[in-house]
Amino acid sequence: MSEPIPLNAAPPQHQVRLPLAQVLALAGDCQQAGRQDHAVSLLDAALKAAPRDPDALHLAGIAAYYSGELAQAADHIGRATTERPLSAVYFRDLCSIYERLGRYEEAVAAGERALQLDPFDALALHNLSVVNQRLLRLDAAIGYARRAVRMDPHSAKPHLGLAELLLLQGAMEEGFEEYEWRFRVPEAGPLLPQTDRPQWDGQPITDGTLLLIADQGFGDVLQFVRYLPWAASRCADLVLACAPELHRLIRHNYPGIATFECWNKCPPFAVYCPLSGLPRLHGTRPETIPAAIPYLLPEPAATKAWAERLRIMLPRNHRRVGIVWSGRAHPPGRSTSLAALAPLAAIEGVSLVSLQMGDAQAEVGDYFGDAPLLHLGHELADFSDTAAVLANLDLLVTIDTAVAHLAGALGKPAWVMLPYSPDWRWLLDRADSPWYPTARLFRQPAPRRWEFVVAEVAAALHDAVRQS
Repeated sequence: MSEPIPLNAAPPQHQVRLPLAQVLALAGDCQQAGRQDHAVSLLDAALKAAPRDPDALHLAGIAAYYSGELAQAADHIGRATTERPLSAVYFRDLCSIYERLGRYEEAVAAGERALQLDPFDALALHNLSVVNQRLLRLDAAIGYARRAVRMDPHSAKPHLGLAELLLLQGAMEEGFEEYEWRFRVPEAGPLLPQTDRPQWDGQPITDGTLLLIADQGFGDVLQFVRYLPWAASRCADLVLACAPELHRLIRHNYPGIATFECWNKCPPFAVYCPLSGLPRLHGTRPETIPAAIPYLLPEPAATKAWAERLRIMLPRNHRRVGIVWSGRAHPPGRSTSLAALAPLAAIEGVSLVSLQMGDAQAEVGDYFGDAPLLHLGHELADFSDTAAVLANLDLLVTIDTAVAHLAGALGKPAWVMLPYSPDWRWLLDRADSPWYPTARLFRQPAPRRWEFVVAEVAAALHDAVRQS
């Protein structure tokens, strides 16, 4: 039996000492309550007293995971599997962490070991589905997802994983039905405050207001506002709840639709619907995607103002190429760096215009390429500003982020650099998109191999400049 563990740095006569099992139980309670700092402190004390205890290592790995320390999480739980090699839970969790780190083959091995130890673990099946999707082993991924759904039909994550796999293959009928599970995953917040109003079923509404809710990220909203005219044909009175960065653009293009951002400003409504639910109600299939391009237009005054600024700030007779290189951190490998785009900066006759937002725009300070680089990210207050700039560019080169959707909605040429395992909306094995006819897709040949994508984009841009 291990010695009681001191939980503070007081003199020995005043220290609080507890058995290891009780310390681990307290740490688990803190994790469940979201008190990660307390959990980490308890687990540090536990590991000092019992550095090889598998339960302490496992819980410390979970704490590191929630603190964003993925490498440390993998180390702790990997050591736990060594100390207790017959724990399916340890291997299942290790699979998920390796997936987040982009260590996909190790994730597959850990997940398969978890299933050997417990063939009925629905979460292990889900984790294996996710990592096989990252590797584009789609038959295996779908097989694991369907098994997970059968094993635990009330768990939302396997349903959502299956939805994304089906949509990636273009199986939209079943895919959009499964996609409705996205609101039931534990991480999902409530779609709207508690209401007795029903969710819209797509049938015409002769009396009352339809509340549409921009429930996903900016890119999803820009993709799905194309359905607003269809919804308006079934209900004359629409209101849209969305982030303020979208208000100007939507009001300019859909002046009959009111927008608001705070629930206390929501008008009375008869029914509601998430904006991302409209493709399902519309009955969308790859061949029936509403693709009247452009379905968004920039504000004329802002477009004219940016035209004058760019005329002054960029060399004449240069091809103006907008660039965005970084987006969400997960899934891993979706973003690259400004330095990785160096081949574009070496092309004569090109000026680069950075539309990058967020922390990654700091990389502009380290730019030393030959092509002129004008950074505008810090001047773009909302998507209306970004649309006005895009209207004055010849081309956008971007990773999969909201600006790609905006350019596609505006009908601007957009070259989209995709990770090996792309988001479902870009489908598979094609260089075009039924969602955006002016987009051209460049795909990684293997996970995290951006150099091949950038080289292909640079060669295409070089040819375009020579021919212009």
